Amino acid sequence: MTEFYESFVHLIFIGIIALFPVVNPIGSAFMVSPFFENLNAVQKRAAVTKITLYALIICTVALFAGQWILMLFGISIPVVQLAGGIMICKMGWEFLSTDQKKTSPDEITEEVDALAYEHIANKLFYPITFPVTTGAGTISVLFTLSAHGAVFGSKAYFINTGAILISIVVMCLMIYFFYLNTKKMIHYLGSNGENIVNRISAFLIFCVGLQIGLTGLKSLFKI
Repeated sequence: MTEFYESFVHLIFIGIIALFPVVNPIGSAFMVSPFFENLNAVQKRAAVTKITLYALIICTVALFAGQWILMLFGISIPVVQLAGGIMICKMGWEFLSTDQKKTSPDEITEEVDALAYEHIANKLFYPITFPVTTGAGTISVLFTLSAHGAVFGSKAYFINTGAILISIVVMCLMIYFFYLNTKKMIHYLGSNGENIVNRISAFLIFCVGLQIGLTGLKSLFKI
């Protein structure tokens, strides 16, 4: 029994270590922070909760049915990487080319708050959750982790799958925590520092998009 628990904990640890670099909840939190710029605390919590839920759904579906879905549509991981990279580049460029101006508290009304949330609501799943938070890299890692499982229905299969699911939940909790508290961390930098972080985040979004797209191209052309 002791060996069972040690093996199970080891699999969970491996899952977290494998998922953390590709999900990168800390870096992603800084990258998506410009989206939450005009939201109040309640709206931001609601938005982050939805992003976390979407991330959990994407990871779970990728774990159990991702390979079959891609096969059904005849899509490969490199194509997903290339398409996701293009869209992330587009999003980063929009942030870089947008003049981000601070609005004073007196100018913010309930109507403006409502419009701000409506503006971001249709972006919570795409592109914030996919492909920025959980993209092609996350799906690839989940494919790899699930491939190490035993035959469906066996004890080893359930142990492996259960460990991966717990790893996914841990990553989603990290996403929730860091996405919700990024503003507090940036706040200590002051208004100028916050603007600098937002600009750097936009540039990093653009660079991440280029890197993901380049990885997809290399895989497609076997460079």
